[in-house]
Amino acid sequence: MIERYTLPEMEAIWSEENKYRKWLEVEIAVCEAWARLGQIPQKSLNNIKKKANFEVKRIEEIEKVVKHDVIAFLTSVAEYVGEDSRFIHMGLTSYDVVDTALSLLMVESLDLVEKNVLDLRKVVKKMALKYKMTPCIGRTHGVHAEPITFGFKILVWYEELNRHLERIKQARKVMSVGRISGSVGTYIHLDPRVEKYALKSLGLEPAKVSTQVLQRDRHAEVMGVLALITASLEKFALEIRHLQKTEVLEVEEPFTRGQKGSSSMPHKRNPVRCERVAGLARVVRANLQVALENIPLWHERDISHSSAERIIFPDSFTMTDYLLKEMIDVIANWQVYPKRMLQNIKATRGLIFSQVVLLALIRKGLTREEAYQLVQTNSLKAWHENLSFIELLKADPGITRYMNDREIEDCFSLEPFLQKIDFIFKRVLS
Repeated sequence: MIERYTLPEMEAIWSEENKYRKWLEVEIAVCEAWARLGQIPQKSLNNIKKKANFEVKRIEEIEKVVKHDVIAFLTSVAEYVGEDSRFIHMGLTSYDVVDTALSLLMVESLDLVEKNVLDLRKVVKKMALKYKMTPCIGRTHGVHAEPITFGFKILVWYEELNRHLERIKQARKVMSVGRISGSVGTYIHLDPRVEKYALKSLGLEPAKVSTQVLQRDRHAEVMGVLALITASLEKFALEIRHLQKTEVLEVEEPFTRGQKGSSSMPHKRNPVRCERVAGLARVVRANLQVALENIPLWHERDISHSSAERIIFPDSFTMTDYLLKEMIDVIANWQVYPKRMLQNIKATRGLIFSQVVLLALIRKGLTREEAYQLVQTNSLKAWHENLSFIELLKADPGITRYMNDREIEDCFSLEPFLQKIDFIFKRVLS
């Protein structure tokens, strides 16, 4: 038997042991509700609560014969309880238990995901503040654009994680429901109060209406949240991978003592952990597609969703948990190179200040088209001939007619690009 909580926490939640434990919690909650309504003797209820148990191996043995997991589970429980087991599962269909227990598992898993997102946000905030005023080049289309700060780049991640925390809250609300309403959801063999009492004890709300199953748009919404979270993790990892390129080398993921990067090239320090995050994030997103396909079921229910859910829910939650922990460790222990960031700012020989020059010429009275033509001509010459942009401007009569050397030099300062960073940080962190 798999021992409960000997596995890492998320894996333990989705272990067979814990799944059946949740099934048993639902069954006992229903028995308590029936007893409250006088349909199960108190003595029998006490006996059920005292003796009810199961063994995973025994369930598997029985299931090989009966080909039905819930029946196998109930048979194993009955072997522990004895005669009073006749009161267990009274009026229920399998998915009264399975779906209600699945909600408990998903809510428990969302709680753990939320904890990890909070831990990641804490690390990201620390790094955003640490590098708040560390200049680096901003890139659009992968090409140098204008200076930003490395802390600003990370602050974008922080706010993205805030949105994920809101999504987790919504997903928990959507998933905090159960159903104990019988074979097609019409309470034919149940008193609706059984559902009300049982679910309240489990911390769930009754679905206002259901068929034999909870409707799968709920589960797809949860999977959508996991897909969004892991897509952001891939985004963060991709940024690190780009910044670790040899010709960029502004950031490196941790490279631990004794680690080796290549079987053939001893010098290699590859962003393998970030690449792993990118790869597994794609699997979680792919599983979302399966969850969406599970929404349309035949009539009041078919079983096509069940086999797929046994894979996508444990795998997606476990991978999300793993990827969050990976990124927490990567960002907490990465290597950041501010000096290299300054070198890269200078790599285009001043071209990144072209918009400052453009606006300065417009303020001198030129039309935008005239100013753009003057600046672009010098920019292209600087780029193609590997020349200094500022020196070309100083030598161009079309520019010096409107700006003296001091005014041109003032356009090449990093300081103005830092002036509004405090404002942005205060707006986000307030």
